[in-house]
Amino acid sequence: MTDIKSSITETHERWHKGHIKPFWSKQSFSQLEYTHESFNNPLDVQKWKRQGYVHPTSHYTGFLCDMRKKQPAWNTSIIKWFEDTYDVKDVGTSYYRMGTGVILPIHKDTYKKYRELFNVRLMDCVRVVVFLEDWRSGHISEVDGVPITDWRAGDYIFWESDTPHLAANIGTDKRYTLQLTGHK
Repeated sequence: MTDIKSSITETHERWHKGHIKPFWSKQSFSQLEYTHESFNNPLDVQKWKRQGYVHPTSHYTGFLCDMRKKQPAWNTSIIKWFEDTYDVKDVGTSYYRMGTGVILPIHKDTYKKYRELFNVRLMDCVRVVVFLEDWRSGHISEVDGVPITDWRAGDYIFWESDTPHLAANIGTDKRYTLQLTGHK
């Protein structure tokens, strides 16, 4: 499957929302090998602690399954869609599972590892976050001050470089997303 159709559903200055017709199964992403990694910007973590976001594990993140691990069989198709739709290259994917009580406060991505790997400027990096399942109570996203809830599987958010955003799961069901990162 390489002919993924998508549409833009809402546009803002540095980001927009869109939709892809889902072609994946829950088993294809929920059974991946997820690991817990600390948030990679210690300055943000210090700021969050000062603001009162005291997380018991100090991770501030969910569980990741990035390209260092086995990805779903359809991963190459979604990469091709991202490359073709946004004219990007060197696409990286990371599946993300956020459990109950995980709060990733407002931040701007630095793409530190990605930028080192591909020797690119922050201003050239872009990201798409695809919601792999329908919204459930307590699942929250926000981009540039705009709250996002009530999504459907296949809805996605595209943003440029350091657009501020947050994510949280204060519900009881796991929250699954896919992050695609590329550059111009």
